[in-house]
Amino acid sequence: MTEPTGETAETKPEGSGASVEDLEKQVVEVLKTCYDPEIPVNIYELGLIYKVDVNAPGSVDVRMTLTSPMCPVAGSLPPEVEAKIRNIPGVTEAKVEVVWDPPWTPEMMSQAAKLQLNMM
Repeated sequence: MTEPTGETAETKPEGSGASVEDLEKQVVEVLKTCYDPEIPVNIYELGLIYKVDVNAPGSVDVRMTLTSPMCPVAGSLPPEVEAKIRNIPGVTEAKVEVVWDPPWTPEMMSQAAKLQLNMM
């Protein structure tokens, strides 16, 4: 899910005791608290998160998609995700970019999500 940033695990975001690696784990945990209200599975397990990039000094960039361009939460979910990431101690900046390529398909869901939705 995440791509290497070129930073070492020892690199610590400014004003934080957490390494970039630790901060990335915290971001993923926060993403698991965000839900599409029509689907009872978090956006991370749904496969809506394409990339999490954490850089020192605490800058976080997330590339995500939605289940459809006509998704009713298209205007509210990305800002919610961004706000939750900004509230993580050590995060100095958060940016969420919604992308449509590649288009989301149910195959992008984790095994846990598929089990939860009885798709296996």
